[in-house]
Amino acid sequence: MNLRIIAHVLGWVINIEAVCMLLPLICAICYNEPVKWVFVLCILICLLIGIPLTKTGKKNRSMFAKEGFVIVALSWIVLSIFGALPFVLSGSIPNFIDALFETASGFTTTGASILTDVEILPKSILFWRSFTHWIGGMGVIVFLVAILPLSGGNNFHMIKAESPGHSVSKLVPRVRTTAKILYGIYLLMTLIEMLLLLLGGLDIFEASTLAFGTAGTGGFAIKNSGLADYSSYIQVVITIFMILFGIDFTFYYLILMKKVKSAFKLEEVWVYFGIILASISLIFFNVREMFPSAPDALKHTAFQVGSIITTTGYGTTDFDLWPQFSKTIIVLLMFCGACAGSTGGGMKVSRIMILFKSIVKEIKILTHPKSEIKVRFNSRVLEHETLRGINVYFVAYMFIFVAVLLIISLDNYDFTTNFTAVTATLSNIGPGLSRVGPTCNFSFFSPLSKVVLTLAMIIGRLEIFPILVLFSRNTWKK
Repeated sequence: MNLRIIAHVLGWVINIEAVCMLLPLICAICYNEPVKWVFVLCILICLLIGIPLTKTGKKNRSMFAKEGFVIVALSWIVLSIFGALPFVLSGSIPNFIDALFETASGFTTTGASILTDVEILPKSILFWRSFTHWIGGMGVIVFLVAILPLSGGNNFHMIKAESPGHSVSKLVPRVRTTAKILYGIYLLMTLIEMLLLLLGGLDIFEASTLAFGTAGTGGFAIKNSGLADYSSYIQVVITIFMILFGIDFTFYYLILMKKVKSAFKLEEVWVYFGIILASISLIFFNVREMFPSAPDALKHTAFQVGSIITTTGYGTTDFDLWPQFSKTIIVLLMFCGACAGSTGGGMKVSRIMILFKSIVKEIKILTHPKSEIKVRFNSRVLEHETLRGINVYFVAYMFIFVAVLLIISLDNYDFTTNFTAVTATLSNIGPGLSRVGPTCNFSFFSPLSKVVLTLAMIIGRLEIFPILVLFSRNTWKK
């Protein structure tokens, strides 16, 4: 284990976080908020720790898969710890465990909150809270690889460990160029959405915070009513962009490279849109009488389906009041999630597709034992290692789900609350049902449950294995 390169990269992660805090600092200065000195102090703390760490690892920068997983896991833990400082030092969230929960929820783009009244917070704190979504959406390691020549081709181990999905491939031969392309698309889409929100009458503060939450598929709102009080135009724009950010970014790269046919051959994208359309149709016919008009029902249904499947978590209505049929679909969408290679969470549409194809394969083999049947995805035969990895992921997901559910059940809340709280955090969604519904929050959980749910958010964002590798005894053996 090369501890020096781990410390070196962690130092850069902390430094980048310090630079990111400059934006909320500017926001505090613009609104003349006293909290600006808190951000100055936090920036200094980050730099005083981060800069010395970057001096390590200069002689030996070798990195293998093991170091890559450990770096990514520790990076997200460190990000959350240092990112919680503005909340604690400003007094916005004086309890560190609560602040850590809120910050981890931001960086992992979960959007679950312990705050009961967000509108009393300084605008700069709300800006930082939403900006954590944007930082975590594409991933800080991807950004780090894009701007720093860390370890040659070996830094692909870090991108692979951080990026969501069953497999990660380079868009171009150079890993650093791949990272730049991803962040370029991400930034461009964010700016386009921000511009459209500004055209809808929002000020720069509202447009940027809502765009950050949409781009990162995070869902932190800056109003206690969520997005219910915004105009239909704003809600429609956000609906569209939530769905767009839930698409594999490879699709956009292929479009930019004028490989339109290849882009539209991506199976996952078509299934993703199919699930969305089917869910909207079923829920619409189930809830249409609960709204003043059919267009209003369709608007809210489309918004909530887009919000849940992309794991954004924004809300325009309380779907906890919907009929059981619609709520069941919502919970299923929570598990499903968006496309691999997007900023969305959940198990990913591609994994569910491949699991289904594997079941079909097994049925065919049972009826035709001597036949050789391959599982194909995007017109390519999947290797056995890929199938094994997806099966292991699913089993690990369920084991962790049950473990977290058992621990938080010690608080003795109802099953719906506990079940959907775990789903909402492990799948990085935000709201659940019952006491953690779209109009509620997670503040009532015990400190132990909050710590466990915080860990669940990080596990879900990193898709389990980086955290398991971090806590594995074999990882640290010489």
